[in-house]
Amino acid sequence: MHVLVIGSGGREHALVDAIDRSPLTSRISVAPGNPGMSAMAQRPDLDPDDSDAIIAFARAESVDLVVIGPEAPLVAGLADALNNAGIKTFGPSAEAAQLEGSKAFSRDFCSRHGIPQPRFARFTDSAAALAYLDEMYPGQGAVIKADGLAAGKGVVVAETGEEAEEAVRMMLDDAGFGEAGRSILIEERITGTEASLFALVDGRNAVFLGSAQDYKRAHDGDKGPNTGGMGAISPAPKLTPSLEAKAWESIVLPVVRGMADEGRPYRGFLYAGLMLTEHGPQVIEFNCRFGDPEAEVILPRLKSDLLSAMLTAMEGGLGHADLRFEDNIAVTVIMANGGYPGPYTKGATIHGLDADDAHSMVFHAGTNTGENGEIIAAGGRVLAVTGLGKDAAEAREKAYTRLGKITWDGVMYRRDIAAD
Repeated sequence: MHVLVIGSGGREHALVDAIDRSPLTSRISVAPGNPGMSAMAQRPDLDPDDSDAIIAFARAESVDLVVIGPEAPLVAGLADALNNAGIKTFGPSAEAAQLEGSKAFSRDFCSRHGIPQPRFARFTDSAAALAYLDEMYPGQGAVIKADGLAAGKGVVVAETGEEAEEAVRMMLDDAGFGEAGRSILIEERITGTEASLFALVDGRNAVFLGSAQDYKRAHDGDKGPNTGGMGAISPAPKLTPSLEAKAWESIVLPVVRGMADEGRPYRGFLYAGLMLTEHGPQVIEFNCRFGDPEAEVILPRLKSDLLSAMLTAMEGGLGHADLRFEDNIAVTVIMANGGYPGPYTKGATIHGLDADDAHSMVFHAGTNTGENGEIIAAGGRVLAVTGLGKDAAEAREKAYTRLGKITWDGVMYRRDIAAD
């Protein structure tokens, strides 16, 4: 099969790597991709937002399947455009992708279907939002979320009432997240351990696709601003078999049934971000695609054929399917440009990428090719370094040993991923 993957980050590199392992794969294209994928895939000059160009390429190059990695094209309806053109596409429709595209839709959906979640309220006016904070959380922290897509950065977990008020004003008055923050949600700040649960969904059925614990804060000790993710461990250490089963029955399956019942059947990867509270798992957020860096920490553990599984999902055949994983632990550490998630300098040459190890791998996230063919640090999150081991300590050691061989001017990373 000729598979076209849409996207350019670490998630897409991990997807390309997993698809490349399938005996069904004869050719991979990735658009726009990054230099780390060049050994496995060709990189046509296609804009993920240009559905007409993608359709033309798919037809001209006899693409058998398109796999859409990022959320923005999914929310914009790329899967719909491709499917309408008769091109097989893996990824949810724009209607189904509203689970991620609008946090208000997601919260209202959970309310309709009895899915456990924190208390929330929606606002477009800062005065009303501040009055609500004063009434419901006087002098306390809360979670302030931009309703729309904000590249994983549209959430402020306010520790104090003052921080919550600042977040409200930043989003609604100062347009800190642009259109994505014209409407916001104020949510109860629930406590517990975070975990991410992944499923492969065919519209009516779902199969387990791994779990992970993500580290979102920029600095050691879970300090600093939220990011798109600074590292992860898989499986999620605190998601016990009983909690996993509870989350599956109370969250994942009701989502799949509810979306089908509402006439927007969900087909694709489903990411449920959970808080493991004293009252059981509650939904923090949904994503309509694989996470990043969760893809880089889960997919290296996958023993089953991912391409075959995706095809089965597209045919509605997951009712009697399951996926198998290696009996190991994976730890991923993100290497970023200093200053991320705020302003950062890019363009430094990366050294040490040629080092290799059978129990670790490097996924490119924000890299590019310089004028002389060198690989440069071109994004906020630049590389995802994954280590595999029999336990968390060994996987962590493998990841940090490989990471220690790579450097560039201005590199930044957390030193405490999976240390607890």
